[in-house]
Amino acid sequence: MIKFYLKLAVYLICFMVSLFALSGIDFNRFIRQGKIPQAQTLYVVVALIMAYLLGNFFMSIIYWFGM
Repeated sequence: MIKFYLKLAVYLICFMVSLFALSGIDFNRFIRQGKIPQAQTLYVVVALIMAYLLGNFFMSIIYWFGM
C-alpha cells in the first residue's frame, strides 16, 4: 500500500515539474488560428507523457537502490 502512495506522489510531482518545464516553451508559434482547444489538449498530453517517463525513471532508481 505504501508503494501505491509513493508512486502516486512521484507521478504528481513529475507532472507538476513537466508542466513547469513546458511553460518555458513558446507554443504560440506552433498553434494555428482557432485551434486553441487542440493545443491545450496537446499541452496536457505532452505533460502527462513527460511525467510518466520521468516518474518511471525515478521509480526505477528508487527500487534499484532498495528504498
